[in-house]
Amino acid sequence: MVTLLGWIERQSQRLEGAGVAFGHGTLAAFDEAAWLALWKLGLPLDALAAHAARRLTADEAQAIEALVGERIATRKPAAYLTGEAWLQGVPFDVDERVIVPRSLIAEPLADGTLDAWLTADTHRVLDLCTGNGSLAVLAALAWPDVHVHASDISADALVVARRNVQRHGLEDRITLAQGDGLAAAPGRYDLILCNPPYVNRRSMAALPAEFLAEPALALDGGIDGMDFIRRLLREARAYMSAHGVLVLEIGHERAHFEAAFPRLPVVWLPTSAGDDQVLLVEAQALP
Repeated sequence: MVTLLGWIERQSQRLEGAGVAFGHGTLAAFDEAAWLALWKLGLPLDALAAHAARRLTADEAQAIEALVGERIATRKPAAYLTGEAWLQGVPFDVDERVIVPRSLIAEPLADGTLDAWLTADTHRVLDLCTGNGSLAVLAALAWPDVHVHASDISADALVVARRNVQRHGLEDRITLAQGDGLAAAPGRYDLILCNPPYVNRRSMAALPAEFLAEPALALDGGIDGMDFIRRLLREARAYMSAHGVLVLEIGHERAHFEAAFPRLPVVWLPTSAGDDQVLLVEAQALP
């Protein structure tokens, strides 16, 4: 018999040897193996220390090995195999109709950084390109006095988002709508959160299989990654209150963003991935 920790270490070596790519909730082979093993055993994902010395039965060891084997063979993100992902400590339903939630916007939202741009008049929030609804849920949890309107072009994604709204009991504070960009956003908003498709075409062609398993619609931003963003920044002012702000994730596309919008004054927000991947622009700065 083998211990849980020992078996996780062995599965970690398998993942490393197979050359799988990470970035959908974990950044290293050991963490991914631990996630899969704990989930398969029905244990909390933060409970490894408490169960590290647990002796696995032959069936348990085989089940974990098979799940890791599926991860290697399919190259699907682990979240698609478990049906769940976590963002800022909050669990969300996930399947292949949505990208795995990992937006860096969640960090300044959860740590209070965005509070400096909110006022007593901040009541309406828009989560544009909501995907599985994770940012909408986090916003509703962070600011109890706001109503969140969450929209996406994908009707399939909104099915998953609805499950997450219901999972967190926020049906009365989050409204979901299907449509292309701001066309699905009625009225004006005090805060717009947007994690749009922004990956440039060359980077799309070089993505590992795990990222290609996600809906391309939610990733592909065109030749320079700015297709959706150009339209958004051209139209956003008409959907924002006078004191409104837009928080936009652009990932590794700062050079393309600044080439496309050289005179737009923005505030870069610090995140764990750096200080140039999430930006904030005030309504008055938009055309």
